[in-house]
Formats: sequence, C-alpha cells, structure tokens
Amino acid sequence: MKRRSADPIHVWLVMNKALQAIQKYAFGRIQQAGLGDSDFRVLEALLHKGPLPVNTIGPKVNLTPGSISVAVDRLYAKGLVTRVESAKDRRIRIVALTPSGKELIVSIFRKHSADIRRAFAEIPSNALEQFERTLKKVGRHAEELSVSEEQKE
Repeated sequence: MKRRSADPIHVWLVMNKALQAIQKYAFGRIQQAGLGDSDFRVLEALLHKGPLPVNTIGPKVNLTPGSISVAVDRLYAKGLVTRVESAKDRRIRIVALTPSGKELIVSIFRKHSADIRRAFAEIPSNALEQFERTLKKVGRHAEELSVSEEQKE
C-alpha cells in the first residue's frame, strides 16, 4: 500500500529515528574522549564564539541556567575552562577555554565534523541544501506556533 502524500507524523518519526542514529554514531567518539553531550556543546560554543558570560552560554547550547552552571563547574574542575568576574559587572562570570580545553575541543570537534560528514556522505549537496532550507522553514513555523500558543495562555 503506497502513501499518496507524505504524512507529517511519519516524516517526524523518520526524522527522529534518523537524528537518534546520527547522534548515537557521532556522540560515541565524544564519549570516548570523556565528555558528555552538554560538556561538548559548551566547549564547542566557546571554541567558535570565544569567551562568553555563563548566562549567555545556556541558551546557545539549549541548557537551563542550573544545567549550565553544573556543566561549567564540571569543566572548570577538569581544567578545561576558566571563570572570571566581568570587569564591567561583577555579577557576571565570563567562561573561556583554557589551553588544554582548547586543545581537547579542537581535536574532538575535528573528528566530530568528519563523523557528521560521513553520516551525510550519500546525500548530494543540492539535496542537503534543500533539506536544510526545509528544516529551517519547519523550525521557524514551529517556533511561531509555540509563541502563538504561549500568547493565548
């Protein structure tokens, strides 16, 4: 029995299964390096964005204020990041990579990037571009719906 048109529920299920498979594959190497998912996301953000206030890292890596504090504490204890008070506002702590933190995340991110490229290797570049546009469109629409629902409450 063929489907006449794509069912959004089926597409969502397929997308979730694909994402889970990609994450299992890609995060295996990250875990081998002794990092969890949230630690990797924090280090990656600092690598690409530079030193950041703790309160701005959380939203960038999808962590709650409590979770980001725990992650930063854990990375600090491992000697991978520094935390210093902002010169402008002592309530704000700036987090930055230490030399060993930078060395670790550069190495892991290089391998992670190669893993992600391998996971998508069978998809032609034009199809990847279309897939990216489609995901952005669906994501923006879902955000709009979420905001609309929040405003109704």
